[in-house]
Amino acid sequence: MDVMPLLLLVAGSAAVAAAARRTPVPPPLVLVAVGLVVSYIPGVPEYALDPHIVLPLILPPLLYTAAVDSSYLDLRAQLRPVALLSFGYVLFATLAVGWVLYLLVPDLPLTAALVFGAVVAPPDAVAATAVARRVGLPSRITTILQGESLFNDATAITAFRVAVAASVGEGVSWAGGVGEFLLAAVGGVAVGLVLMAPLHWLRTHLRETLLQNTLSLLIPFVAYAVAEQVHASGVIAVVVVALYLGHRAWEVDFATRLQEGAVWGMVAFVLESAVFALIGLQLPVVMRGLGEHEGIASAWYAVAVFAVVVAVRFLWVYPAVWLPWLVSARIRARERRPGWKGPFVISWAGMRGVVSLAIAFSIPVTAEGEDFPHRYLLLFLTFTTVIGTLVVQGLTLPPLVRLLRLPGRDPRGETLAEANAQAQASRAAEERLDALLADERNALPAPLADRLRSVLERRRNAVWERLGQVNPVTGESVDDTYRRLSREMIGAEREVFVKLRDGRYIDDEMLRTLLRRLDLEEAAAYREAE
Repeated sequence: MDVMPLLLLVAGSAAVAAAARRTPVPPPLVLVAVGLVVSYIPGVPEYALDPHIVLPLILPPLLYTAAVDSSYLDLRAQLRPVALLSFGYVLFATLAVGWVLYLLVPDLPLTAALVFGAVVAPPDAVAATAVARRVGLPSRITTILQGESLFNDATAITAFRVAVAASVGEGVSWAGGVGEFLLAAVGGVAVGLVLMAPLHWLRTHLRETLLQNTLSLLIPFVAYAVAEQVHASGVIAVVVVALYLGHRAWEVDFATRLQEGAVWGMVAFVLESAVFALIGLQLPVVMRGLGEHEGIASAWYAVAVFAVVVAVRFLWVYPAVWLPWLVSARIRARERRPGWKGPFVISWAGMRGVVSLAIAFSIPVTAEGEDFPHRYLLLFLTFTTVIGTLVVQGLTLPPLVRLLRLPGRDPRGETLAEANAQAQASRAAEERLDALLADERNALPAPLADRLRSVLERRRNAVWERLGQVNPVTGESVDDTYRRLSREMIGAEREVFVKLRDGRYIDDEMLRTLLRRLDLEEAAAYREAE
């Protein structure tokens, strides 16, 4: 097996993603553009998306990282819009886009057109999260987009399977299709509910940090595989498990959380970078199979499909936002009158991604001895729709948000909330410390007891200091200066330890122990600004 193409893909995409972070353009768009250019350089290996790799091996960890970082409470608060988008919109887009393509392309069966509708229906989880994070959307809109992208793949994959079965003549009825969809959705939730508690128990009872993180890496694949084995939705199972584990992450020990954050950060960075680069690299594969459809007609189909995909989302989002508010007095009493700006941004933030391409490549090559109707045209239209939404919508979303002047996050308000929370926690910790020191079994010398109190006071005051005055020379807050000086002091200690190792006064094992201690102190003393 030649591993060089894989190494080139990972190393190249990581390098491009790192460089893209220094530009104002979202990294996913840079990666797609570079992939398009590189795909036609002579000597570059051919990369064809294999759905048997993307769906079970790449999609689960990407969904897991997105879901673990999501808020279960926020998603529950936005359950109605998330459900309307992740289930209702995907089915509506499948039917609407499929019907329009059926009218556009001569001799294309309606069932094959619906297959394509299911392929391009779901906005991409990675694209939505990456762009929303970069743009700085209001928290409610970000929650809705993330929640939609976590669950919509399951709807699209199930709709795709039903449409393919109908297209190849397996006699699937509407009732059978609805039954399969319910089995996938309910089964996925059930598998997630069954797995989440035992997996969390294992995470909290394993004492080795390495074992805990190994389990963490296996969890998304286990949840996906178990659900798919019983013909349920692996996507929903992964999301349910990840939301639960993320909600209970505070029960895992600190060393596991520190290492897990670093491990999953690296995994997400590598996979996201490779995924967007792969999208651009698919162009030669798609174009080579286009054959008889190559020409002006296919370009016209691509433009028309892109326009329909964009328009259909607007057609769904505005009624989905306004109708519940208009018909329900309970919703009107609980929620403010919807504006037009938020729904507009949600409608425009419908970028498609690698999941659509992976599903498209899983369209069967043959059906009862004959080629699937217009298979390569459907692949081409999927590719142009993915590229079109990523480039057009991805590039215009940041200036659109600035133009609409949507209220963003309130840093001062968030800092005040953080300070109040820290004050309450500090009072509880102080009371606990006083109770412990009153017991003679916990007797400490006065300097050590004072040290515990000073650390607690430092933690309590640090948040309030961020609201205070800044240094007129450096522009730093008092808290920033404290952290910088702490790092300088720790750095000086680190240099001495290394010199002692180099002089053979201590060995490498002792050096690693001392450096680990300094690393933990530095992590406690300094927190990168979000």
